Amino acid sequence: MSLLLRRPPGREAYPGDVFYLHSRLLERAAKMNDQFGGGSLTALPVIETQAGDVSAYIPTNVISITDGQIFLETELFYKGIRPAINVGLSVSRVGSAAQTKAMKQFPWPLKNR
Repeated sequence: MSLLLRRPPGREAYPGDVFYLHSRLLERAAKMNDQFGGGSLTALPVIETQAGDVSAYIPTNVISITDGQIFLETELFYKGIRPAINVGLSVSRVGSAAQTKAMKQFPWPLKNR
């Protein structure tokens, strides 16, 4: 990848500024001008992993920038579980800020099975 972009290689032959490029793309997802009403838009980056490896360089970069991720698994899909969300790997950094009062009071002894 670095050779194609004519940049010095960094980790795993990606350009050294790949983290900057990811953050720049996500931050600019919807830069609304105040002149036209302002506001914001949620970006939903989609990353395909190799053999479900979320510890690879690109997935970890995007995960570190975003407020969470929904991890979809092909194996769950073929088992008939739809949406095929792996709740063990899916994360939200928003957490309780998005929960209602009733949800916060509910005892949560739920486990990933």
